[in-house]
Amino acid sequence: MTELLARLADTALATLRDVLPLLAVLLGFQLWILRQPIPQLRRVLAGFGYVVVGLVLFLVGLEEALFPLGRLMARQLTDPAFLGIAGGVGTWSDYLWVYGFAAALAFASATAEPALIAVAMKANAVSGGAIGVRGLRVAVGLGAALGIALGTFRIVTGLPIHYFIMAIYAVIMVQTLYAPRMIIALAYDSGGVTTSTVTVPLVAALGLGLAGTIPGRDPVVDGFGLIAFVCSFPIMTVLGYAQLADWRARRAATRQPRREI
Repeated sequence: MTELLARLADTALATLRDVLPLLAVLLGFQLWILRQPIPQLRRVLAGFGYVVVGLVLFLVGLEEALFPLGRLMARQLTDPAFLGIAGGVGTWSDYLWVYGFAAALAFASATAEPALIAVAMKANAVSGGAIGVRGLRVAVGLGAALGIALGTFRIVTGLPIHYFIMAIYAVIMVQTLYAPRMIIALAYDSGGVTTSTVTVPLVAALGLGLAGTIPGRDPVVDGFGLIAFVCSFPIMTVLGYAQLADWRARRAATRQPRREI
């Protein structure tokens, strides 16, 4: 208990040190540049306190639960006894459970991202309902699942990451040329909001855990990079979702019988 309280105190001091400059910028511009009083100062300060408390609990929770859980799951999923690998060294096809678990984890965490939910609701409101909240969240979740499955495959095989990233963004560039203009900016934003407070800690813990348990992998070299896959693939799937919807709409329009004059 004493150790936990000491960690909470240290994390609180570090969080205050990181957040105070942001508060100073906001208040400084409001008071000295805009020369306007701060509306509802008590509420602003209370909200700032809530942010600090939330960040402290979130950071301590990462260290105490999520990161150890990610390492534990990675160690169990790559255990030669679980995979049935003779000699402790297997091929990429022996790690199918790893890819499946990673995909399920990414889909669940991405669709639960508060930032994605907020963006999807705003997009639905601005587009007059043309962009569905559930459809966008599912498209992003599928992209995150495909991305992390490919990213874990890269960790297992040890292939260079830059080849994967160049190929992914080459596909995205081609899709951008043919996607409906209304969805392009939203698709690129969807990649950013996917990698937020829920997804990043779990994905990072999984990547480091895999790289630390798979023989021949280095956590520094191979453990990072999963977030790049989770960030880029939702762009691809959202663009594809819009292209598919546009194609279906045009196909339905061409099938409508012409009225006789």
